[in-house]
Amino acid sequence: MRQITLLILFLCGFIPSETPNLDNSTLKGKPFNNITLEASLKPFKKHDKAYIQQVATELFTQWHALLRHSDTVSVMLWTSDGSEILDYKGDLKQPLEWARYIGNPNTAHEVGSGPKDLSLHERAYLYMENPPAFTYGDLKYIIQTLKETGRKMTGKPVLIGATFDPGPEFAKSEFKYKKHPEILGGNAMGHKSFVSCYSTLNADSDAYAGFPKGIPAHTPFGTFFGRQSQHFLKDLGYDYIWFSNGFGFGVEGWSSTGATFTGKEFLPEKLASTKNLIADFWKLFRNECPDFPIQTRGTNLSTGADLARDGVDLKQIYHGNYNMLPPPNSPWAALDGDFGLELVGYMSRMAELPDERYLFRYYTHDPWWVNSPWMDRYGQEPHDIYLPMAVARINAKGEIRLPTHLNFLTADNSYGELPTQVPDEVTPHILKARYDAPTAPGPLVWVYPFDEYHDWAYQQPERLSEIYYGDWLIRQAINNGFPLNTVISTGSFQKVLAAQPAYFNQSILVSIVPEAGSAQEKALIRFVENGGKLLVYGPADHAGTAFLNLLNLQNGKPIEGEFQVNSSITLDQLTKPYPTKIVHQALFSGGGVATQVKDKADKQTRVLAKMTQGSDERDVVWVRKKTDWKGGQVAYVRGTNSSKFTGGKLLTPDDPEQLFTGPLLMRYVLKEFGLDYRIDKRNPGVKNPVLAISRGSNGFFLSGYCPNTTITHRFRMPQGAPLLTGYETELEKGYSVYNLPKAWHRESRFFVEQPEGIVSCQEMTSGVQRMKRCVRLTGLKNATVRIYPDDDVTDAGLHVYTNVNYPWKSGKTAFKAGDSKWGKHYVVENVTGTLTAFW
Repeated sequence: MRQITLLILFLCGFIPSETPNLDNSTLKGKPFNNITLEASLKPFKKHDKAYIQQVATELFTQWHALLRHSDTVSVMLWTSDGSEILDYKGDLKQPLEWARYIGNPNTAHEVGSGPKDLSLHERAYLYMENPPAFTYGDLKYIIQTLKETGRKMTGKPVLIGATFDPGPEFAKSEFKYKKHPEILGGNAMGHKSFVSCYSTLNADSDAYAGFPKGIPAHTPFGTFFGRQSQHFLKDLGYDYIWFSNGFGFGVEGWSSTGATFTGKEFLPEKLASTKNLIADFWKLFRNECPDFPIQTRGTNLSTGADLARDGVDLKQIYHGNYNMLPPPNSPWAALDGDFGLELVGYMSRMAELPDERYLFRYYTHDPWWVNSPWMDRYGQEPHDIYLPMAVARINAKGEIRLPTHLNFLTADNSYGELPTQVPDEVTPHILKARYDAPTAPGPLVWVYPFDEYHDWAYQQPERLSEIYYGDWLIRQAINNGFPLNTVISTGSFQKVLAAQPAYFNQSILVSIVPEAGSAQEKALIRFVENGGKLLVYGPADHAGTAFLNLLNLQNGKPIEGEFQVNSSITLDQLTKPYPTKIVHQALFSGGGVATQVKDKADKQTRVLAKMTQGSDERDVVWVRKKTDWKGGQVAYVRGTNSSKFTGGKLLTPDDPEQLFTGPLLMRYVLKEFGLDYRIDKRNPGVKNPVLAISRGSNGFFLSGYCPNTTITHRFRMPQGAPLLTGYETELEKGYSVYNLPKAWHRESRFFVEQPEGIVSCQEMTSGVQRMKRCVRLTGLKNATVRIYPDDDVTDAGLHVYTNVNYPWKSGKTAFKAGDSKWGKHYVVENVTGTLTAFW
């Protein structure tokens, strides 16, 4: 009834076709270029035009609060598994095989048959009794209805996308699994289960839209698929196409192994041919389907890992002028909780882009596998919103770039329902994350070696293990609380540093060891010597003399295997301590451990962690700070991956109860830069939290995910202990201490230097005309308070009072500008009692 009522109101003119935007500050100037509602055909449960219009009306009504913040609206249709494109004969009366199933319909068991104990991966069911039968003409009508209804309801252009999935998941595919199994490769869902983008087809006498006389033998799949796509997209009224589940990016979209890595060895001799095969696919597709935009899902991994394990040359694809969107964040963090891998994949693929556009994708429902992540996998907790939406890239002009596109996978669930609860609950978090989105570099900036990795793969193939290792180390570090969420490529970094030398002054740069004699080496050395803060990770086997001198590093004989690790910077407090044994496998850690401090007598170098094996000792963490560096400082972490290939999809982390987790040292060493995040927990097996710290409108935004909510968090930054707005903290030894929920996102604009005491930081109303913010601190004892108001606040616009209430007729307190090395802020000293600041 609700859908019918909405439709009547809309048709009678009570719901406006275009909503006037009366707020020129919508999303603080951060609207999206495009918001996409992904959907299957399951909601269209009746073969009836009026019902189809009702469903379309409900779809756009549910998401209107978000769609008003976008220039364009899209609907991406998961019609089938992509075989509807392969099978298309050019006849709109042709019956349509569509995704009307729950589970995998391409197994040995027919849909709805077999023993009841079979899983959904072994046998599929129809999603409802007697689902409607559709033709290609019906699909065209649905597309037309979505465009017309969406345009009327949103007042914005509406685009419709088609999807191609290489796997067996969504609909029955005679083409893939019976007629042309020669196009299959990979082992993502069983042996040779996914279509290889660079396969070739056997001869086929059947007629197809692009091949009315049949398919000649040895036809490249890219040619066939491209030509079929051109006919299908044009004839049915689509506007773009989506390549799903790693299609176009190698064969193994989900695995830590692939065409160039077996799990036991790298195969550099296969790199060139694999690169050419992938390049040929893109060229062949574009020869046949030249103009329709392409959007991509990409793999579950990262740029470096994909290149080293499966020959995926992302640089080549990006530079191909293919009118494409780069891959977004992987939705698999919802399934396996591996948010480190999600964030590493996301950042490494946005370090460089085909243009300035990129996509954030959020997993609300799954229309195939009986799960609705917002409701079940996430437990209605928004960590997979706030963590990836705290990510930003910096381009070559020094501009902070946010995702231009936003996708929801999907608007409907496995039963074809459109539960209003999900958009009602998800929308506020998406908008809050966008309002609080980064406007400046975060405290940590990953200087990603996008060009270097691609160059090394072909010019120095012996470094494949190093390329592979780097991203896995950062994955493990993030999964253990390393707060990394800003990225810039090495090429862009050099341009920004040259044009704006002070741009990164408030950040710690995170970088691999640069190539000897390179422009990047010179830029990093110059950065440190002029006062910058740099954290270097990874092997130094190819380091130049100048960078070795900067680090005070020399390489000895590389060794691997079992070590004892001795660290003086262990921060976390455990009832049962971390083990001291660590295993360093050269294959998964960029070679053996060879690093040592060269000049042991150098008083400006402090060794913080060593690894010993019998009589052999290696320095693996140290810091250096020379007096003539103008306050600059460099830290070095050799890094052990602490994970290995055990035959599954991803590398398996070492058991933290038995072996020390090497990537923890990445977080621990941040203490040397004044950024100290530590946790209390019972034992090593309790999973560590994931943390993001971003900068928005001069404030700090801390977002986190706690796999285990029994842990305690302790924070201290160079400015003092951060106070989370809306919370109380019991300060201990100058740290703010919090017990936080599963998912959390909080602003911090106040830092205190105070050893002990319970301090509260609460939003208030000032009662003063034209004041936007008012925050009160209580529990202060001879405290120094640092205040970070919004970017546009001047000295005259900030008002500070102590120990008084409205109407603020006394108690006005003087403040002074803070040290610029910590950014724009104001300082109030020797405060006891309450402090209220408004602006």
